[in-house]
Amino acid sequence: MLSVSDLRTLVANGAIDTVIVAFPDLYGRLVGKRLDAGFFLDDPAGGTHACDYLFTVDMEMEPIEGYGFSDWAGGYGDVHLVPDLSTMRVCSWLDRTAMVLCDAGQGHEPVSVAPRSILNRQLERAAKTGYHAVAASELEYFLFRNDYQAAAADDYRDLTPAGWYVEDYHLLQGTRTEDVNGAIRRHLAASGIPVESTKGEAARGQHEVNIGYADVRSMADRHVVLKHACKEIAEQAGSALTFMAKPVADEPGSSSHLHLSLWRENVNVFGAGAEDHNDTFRHFLGGWMAHAADLMVCLAPTVNSYKRYQAQSWAPTAIAWSPDNRTTGFRIVGDGPGKRIECRIPGADVNPYLAYAAALASGLDGIENETEPPPVFEGDAYSAADLPAVPKTLAEAVERFDASEFARRAFGDDVVDHYVHFFRTEVTAYDSAVTDWERRRYFERI
Repeated sequence: MLSVSDLRTLVANGAIDTVIVAFPDLYGRLVGKRLDAGFFLDDPAGGTHACDYLFTVDMEMEPIEGYGFSDWAGGYGDVHLVPDLSTMRVCSWLDRTAMVLCDAGQGHEPVSVAPRSILNRQLERAAKTGYHAVAASELEYFLFRNDYQAAAADDYRDLTPAGWYVEDYHLLQGTRTEDVNGAIRRHLAASGIPVESTKGEAARGQHEVNIGYADVRSMADRHVVLKHACKEIAEQAGSALTFMAKPVADEPGSSSHLHLSLWRENVNVFGAGAEDHNDTFRHFLGGWMAHAADLMVCLAPTVNSYKRYQAQSWAPTAIAWSPDNRTTGFRIVGDGPGKRIECRIPGADVNPYLAYAAALASGLDGIENETEPPPVFEGDAYSAADLPAVPKTLAEAVERFDASEFARRAFGDDVVDHYVHFFRTEVTAYDSAVTDWERRRYFERI
């Protein structure tokens, strides 16, 4: 990580000449500008401006009508990008480039619908009760030996996976992808994101990267920078890497398991005391589970997310909890200072700011209302008929989110309405698309 003083030194000796100012959009993508480093250093805290339409566009960058936040009638004005200087880092995978993440504001207030603002409000709520949250994201991805442009030109069909058999923990097959995965480890570590490991996963060309835990906001920041870096590193190697939740129909999907614990000062309160599961732990877990279905859009934000939830696929289909059981949506791991809740519901397409905000809002509500979790589940959650299921589609999840009194109380009507419109736009785009599956099934034989 870089201080302003560090950056001045690197600029003076020619090691850095560009500063990326970036912020996450509704999808969790990093968008922003590249500034001349000297210009940035004239006023490091001053930031820059960007069009507010960036909080109203779809994946194709088309501005969508119907948002209360901004529209054509309002002229699509600016938001102020305020650098969070604690996030400044060298981007070692890019030439002479640093990056700083920003909060979006208008006037002197944060943009309420900005993902980082939504998480910040939940962190402020936690701080008022004396807690701070610590988290870690595990991210899985598929690597293909086609570059992005070639993959797009071929309509993402018949891509060549980086491995020709499942490499789950397999070191020989993993060696064949070290040109990309090794570069990912090295560049992340050199860019302020401590790496624990990478490993092969349960599909051909699928891999996982594990990074060091941190406070929740820092982890969400690491998460989005990691995704951005991985794609650019893969592109530099003539490959393509995807964080789609389910990119291949007959392979397992890619997850983003989220690990979270609550701390007071230097003590993990989940692991404190002589009890197996103390009150704070139980009530936080109870709240997180109780609201998971209502806040599913924060955990599974795309149409594709829901293709991942299949039995015996390593993705959970039921909202249940158990110690060290990979068939449940919530898995309890570690003990003492390392005790934490692992939520296995999110896929790799998750926006981490929304997912961690949902976790904190739900868990803190559980503590406040002393919400008890259901009994611990034992056995195969896939075969249990009496467990509550995760929503089956994005359309179902959006309706639950829209109707949720808790979501509106936790996030505010403006945030819920904004994201309901965003997710419904995604559903409508999917519903109106004609897919390859439909053509193959109906073109001749219907």
